[in-house]
Amino acid sequence: MKRSDFLEKWGLSSLKLNIGFLSAEFKPDDADRAAAWDLYIELLTRVTTQNLPFEHGDEKTALDSVFAMFSLTREILRRHGPSNEFAKLAIPVLNQVIRPFTAKWHKLSLASAFQDSAKCEEFRAELLFLQLRLRRYTQALSEMAGVEDLTTLEHA
Repeated sequence: MKRSDFLEKWGLSSLKLNIGFLSAEFKPDDADRAAAWDLYIELLTRVTTQNLPFEHGDEKTALDSVFAMFSLTREILRRHGPSNEFAKLAIPVLNQVIRPFTAKWHKLSLASAFQDSAKCEEFRAELLFLQLRLRRYTQALSEMAGVEDLTTLEHA
């Protein structure tokens, strides 16, 4: 399978990647599978993929959980070494999907945005969109890890 086919399958084709990279074969090795499993579990058990009803939770805590994906992913990359297929997926998702969300909302949170109910609603709406994208990423990680996808276990 080509990398472009893998990304297309999981709705990640909007990532901006080098064309040569996309035409190469997608061949995860054992280190990629282990790294994918580690990140899969982190994403699957966080607000990154789990619903946050308006009557529950806290916007700042949710933002912190999303932001934690940077340090968690970096640690997984270090622990599993140069897992090429994993790194080539994880790094663009951090920089192109998660970073724009956290950059915007970190700045707004410093300006007390979460004291404003309209901003809280806006945050949660944008979080819902991010969660949809990260669920697709989580599904891709389950395939890379070679495990059953439990992403939709709790979602109708």
